[in-house]
Amino acid sequence: GFGGYRESGFGREGGREGMYEYLKAQDVPASKAQAAKAKLSALPALRPAPDSGGEPAIDRTAKLYIGGKQTRPDSGYSYSVLNPAGQSVGQAGLGNRKDIRNAVEAAVKAQGWGAATGHNRAQVLYYLAENFAARAGEFAERLRTMTGSTPKAAAGDVRIAIARAFYYAAQADKYDGAVHATKSRHITLAMHEPYGALGIVAPDASPLLGLVSLLLPAIAMGNCVVVAPSQSHPLAATDFYQLLDTSDVPPGVVNIVTGESAALAKTLAEHDEVAALWHFGARADNAMVEKASAGNLKPVWTSYGAELDWRGPAAQGRAFLRHATQVKNIWTPYGT
Repeated sequence: GFGGYRESGFGREGGREGMYEYLKAQDVPASKAQAAKAKLSALPALRPAPDSGGEPAIDRTAKLYIGGKQTRPDSGYSYSVLNPAGQSVGQAGLGNRKDIRNAVEAAVKAQGWGAATGHNRAQVLYYLAENFAARAGEFAERLRTMTGSTPKAAAGDVRIAIARAFYYAAQADKYDGAVHATKSRHITLAMHEPYGALGIVAPDASPLLGLVSLLLPAIAMGNCVVVAPSQSHPLAATDFYQLLDTSDVPPGVVNIVTGESAALAKTLAEHDEVAALWHFGARADNAMVEKASAGNLKPVWTSYGAELDWRGPAAQGRAFLRHATQVKNIWTPYGT
């Protein structure tokens, strides 16, 4: 490998890292077809009947999460989050371009997270995973009411998500670079470094498991992220930021903007301060984000036309850590 970061054109040639930059690995297995995205609406909807026969639950409008704070959307608008029966389970903020701008600014300011040691990041992520496990029942109930899944399926998703949280906490200080023997009396240090501000568009399917499977490897490697969670089921993400508040995750490391996924993805792709983008939203938007990112040479990782099985082994592992880092090659001569 040779080259740095966008010093002349893209600036990275040769080696595995060069191949990864210019080729698309068709390693994402297809599963079921994606369901059509539900249209967003601010109209009031029926509330589900209370299980215990008591008073209906109070409507709750979840806020955005920017710079370590719960904030209202710039537009002042929200939309109804519906379960499969068409009943409202809450309201979510309708984020826009300005909210993305504010979130990116917060992520850029928090990049001291990437300068911390891998061991320090691992300690924080272990604490996050422990707090996640302590609230497993709440997250399972949220998934059940929001997506209509069975209690067993919801608990299974939460169990896998917690296991992934511990896995990426363990990987925070173990995904190392390499030393290559190149020409005579030279070695090449291939250093793995975070991108900095990284955008993530999470899938509509598996709203909690998909979010965790993308968010945690990115921050484990030292990136600060701006996440557009599931458009139809965003409340799993807005519950998750309560864990961030209580787990020593520094402000700005994770920023969550709910709303229309395609519009938020386009803004992330066009933003010059977003160094890389992971797009696992609707397949129809893949080409749009790749085109929108071309102006600032942003690496884009998409689902390549297939939907990932978020419960399977392909949704966890070193491929996610590799996409969360860039390689800096340092050529060093040495004597006899």
